[in-house]
Amino acid sequence: MMSIGTTAIISIISHLIFIYITWRVIIKINFEPLLRKGHTTEGKIFLLFLAIVIGTGVSHFFLDILQWSGDLIYLF
Repeated sequence: MMSIGTTAIISIISHLIFIYITWRVIIKINFEPLLRKGHTTEGKIFLLFLAIVIGTGVSHFFLDILQWSGDLIYLF
């Protein structure tokens, strides 16, 4: 069983990695035609928030799978 500190550091690292991966994917997509002229800063902030939401969602999924697979020993 992992300690609370170990779980916390793994969660932080997982969230940051998946947010970074999501950001790298999002910036490869051309959103310029969807943004209004003169509002590129707001568009980039929105894309950052979108990367945070998607990245943390994916991170939660993988952390849940990791926890559930560790809890399978209590099934038998």
